Amino acid sequence: MDFLKNLTIKSFHEGLTAKKFSAVEVTRGFFNHINETDKNIGAYLSLNEEGSIKTAERVDEAVAQGKKIPLLAGVAIAIKDNIMIKALPATAGSRSLENYIASYSAGVIQKLKKEMAVFLGKTNLDEFAMGSSTENSGFHLTRNPRDLERAPGGSSGGSAAAVASDQAIAGLGSDTGGSVRQPAAFCGVVGLKTTYGSVSRNGLIAMASSLDQIGPITKTVEDAAILFKAITGKDEYDSTSTDFAYGDELINPKIEKIKSLKIGIPDEYFSKELDGEIGKAIEVVIKDLEGMKITFRKISLPHTKYALPAYYIIMPAEVSSNLARFDGIRYSRIDEKRLNAKNLKEIYTHQKSEGFGTETKRRVILGTFVLSSGYYDAYYQKAQQVRTLIKQDFDKAFKDVDVILTPVTPTLPFKIGEKIADPYQMYLSDIFTIPTNLAGLPAVSIPVNGWNKGEGSLPIGFQLIGKHFREADILGIGRFYEELVSGK
Repeated sequence: MDFLKNLTIKSFHEGLTAKKFSAVEVTRGFFNHINETDKNIGAYLSLNEEGSIKTAERVDEAVAQGKKIPLLAGVAIAIKDNIMIKALPATAGSRSLENYIASYSAGVIQKLKKEMAVFLGKTNLDEFAMGSSTENSGFHLTRNPRDLERAPGGSSGGSAAAVASDQAIAGLGSDTGGSVRQPAAFCGVVGLKTTYGSVSRNGLIAMASSLDQIGPITKTVEDAAILFKAITGKDEYDSTSTDFAYGDELINPKIEKIKSLKIGIPDEYFSKELDGEIGKAIEVVIKDLEGMKITFRKISLPHTKYALPAYYIIMPAEVSSNLARFDGIRYSRIDEKRLNAKNLKEIYTHQKSEGFGTETKRRVILGTFVLSSGYYDAYYQKAQQVRTLIKQDFDKAFKDVDVILTPVTPTLPFKIGEKIADPYQMYLSDIFTIPTNLAGLPAVSIPVNGWNKGEGSLPIGFQLIGKHFREADILGIGRFYEELVSGK
């Protein structure tokens, strides 16, 4: 399957239109590769072979007729299984939805269907996107393609592993507190957390509605920009979505504009908890970017230390509300115990106790507690006030700089089983990604050159955070960083 290796959206499109290969040939190649490799990796929960081949055939027909095809036509994409595709499974990684078939397609899927993209299948995730390792899936483990003993990150671990192992050209994930960026960093690929409201959440099985955002996972920053632009825009079924117009600079950044950007380095993200190897890698990135004549400044984001506790009050509160709908009546598993239930309470008890995993139950209980009478003001309201302070920190910093550079994760990819028994240690995996979700900002994880290539080496990512709706800034810097280091 050598022709699938490192295949990008752009290189696929160029090869397809030049008739070096057909969309059907490549699509079948991906399924053959998945069948050979996924038994060891576990990236996918279900495959969409018949639907993928049909789409690929339509693409080949358009090419044969000399029609101009969209850039994403025939591109093989892996879709996280909390993003709905009509008539395909949508489990959200939970046994409570193991038999659910989506009745409609998410807004992003509808946009990609118009682009004639190929949906290879649905990828594994932590149950309801709650986790940082994909070990909380109700179905099976996903392993990091770079080291099968290590976790791929989470919760979008399946999509990141699929892209990293050439089981897809690109993927879609969702990011509530780092769930696109952290697995992208662990697997050595690019992951974009989009500005809140830039991409519709319609058809995304909700975890925490004020934090969730769908974003691309790709092999290059350019591919992330291409896929992101295709899924942006207003959706009448998502009142938080916007019609912000992303211009040509998203796909075609200008080097003069990029060099004029000022990058901030926050002291709070380089604490003693940061792994030394990651710190060294970030220093190399800074030197590489300084070689582009980009200006750096020290900045402060003083309320960063409160982001994690605030997040783990706000997020569970929204989880407890959103997951109330999975009651054993709607979207339900149909099994003997439920059918023989004597009353409504027995249905609820069976569905929640049997259908939800340990981490999901933990967050539902915590969220219900912080929203309960007598505790709302003491916990939830204060957490929202801290959220405001974190937003204000970013607003103040962005008066002096255009982009902020930080690590993505405090540690290297950890081994499977290493942190699953200690929720606090697992939660710390997202300490550098959570603040941007609380503030609704865009951020991208980009592999550090030299740390994801050698035999036995583990990937490291660096994070670029931008102003609201300024994905063009962080993607532009990322594009030129890739070009700068590609020859090294």
